[in-house]
Amino acid sequence: MVAEPVRVRRLTDQEGQKLQQIVRRGSTSPVRYRRAMMLLASAGGNRVPVIAKLVQADEDTVRDVIHRFNEIGLACLDPQWAGGRPRLLGRDDEDFVVQTAITRPTRLGRPFTRWSIRKLAAYLRRGITFQRTKTWKESPDPDRDAKLAHIEQVLERFPERVFAFDEFGPLGIRPTAGSCWAKQGKPDRLPATYRRAHGVTYFHGCYSVGDDRLWGVNHRRKGAADSLAALKSIRAARPDGAPIYIILDNLSAHTGADIRRWAKRHKVELCFTPTYASWADPIEAHFGPLRQFTLANSNHRSHPARTRALHGCPRWRNANARHPNVLAAQRKERARIRSEKGIRRGGRPLTPVA
Repeated sequence: MVAEPVRVRRLTDQEGQKLQQIVRRGSTSPVRYRRAMMLLASAGGNRVPVIAKLVQADEDTVRDVIHRFNEIGLACLDPQWAGGRPRLLGRDDEDFVVQTAITRPTRLGRPFTRWSIRKLAAYLRRGITFQRTKTWKESPDPDRDAKLAHIEQVLERFPERVFAFDEFGPLGIRPTAGSCWAKQGKPDRLPATYRRAHGVTYFHGCYSVGDDRLWGVNHRRKGAADSLAALKSIRAARPDGAPIYIILDNLSAHTGADIRRWAKRHKVELCFTPTYASWADPIEAHFGPLRQFTLANSNHRSHPARTRALHGCPRWRNANARHPNVLAAQRKERARIRSEKGIRRGGRPLTPVA
């Protein structure tokens, strides 16, 4: 009996939008960023080996993160690893501190209407901090569950014939900050003065789920004609004429009559994600690394220069996917190291296999 592939449970709208936000905008924590990318890629139907190559991690690590998310949700983005100084407050003390922090100061006889950070510095425990209120959108699509179920079905039954499509932009010509290695005290510097006199472009990304291959087309706009040109490149990726499935969001440029007629003539089924649920598109998880390695730390002087970078990175990615034998050897070596750590820390040694 073949075990079912490991995959995250169906995301809620809030979870999907939060993961999409972390992957697209980046995070100050590399652990949080990589884990969000794993979960978003799995929600988009990517298999564990593909996700491992995407984030340059071990397949067992990806499975552990997915299982942890299915158990505790988004809390798995911030793992509570052992270590650190011992606890200074007991549970009863923390309950008192938390209750005090969320109580109006006037009710406690204090002559002010709210706590300041300095006044609450001694009380902030259990994740309570002074924060701005945030908003999120719940999908109003009446067919939300049906659309998600259909996407899950085609990803499971016909992965070799499933493609994903989406755009990101607008992309202007200007220096873009980021993070990179540099000598201590001598960060890489980019100019802060520039003129936006070159217009904008949009990157139309295409992704083959079965082949794990990413490519794109750049256009000055993201109208129906531009989207259709990119979709035609997807159809050309399967010249045998077999029916294919393309997962994309319900942007107005994707739902026009011309695109629907073209799809019907060329055996293309358009699988639209629900409203406010573009995180279900498998390509979403691949846009994060593309931004990090082509746009961050860049100072492209023209659209052609940036277009070459946006096309060169996916070509390098497609040609340098790690070999399965290498991944297997790395998993074996990590397992050996973990067993040795267990012995050094007082664990029981593994029984040698005869």
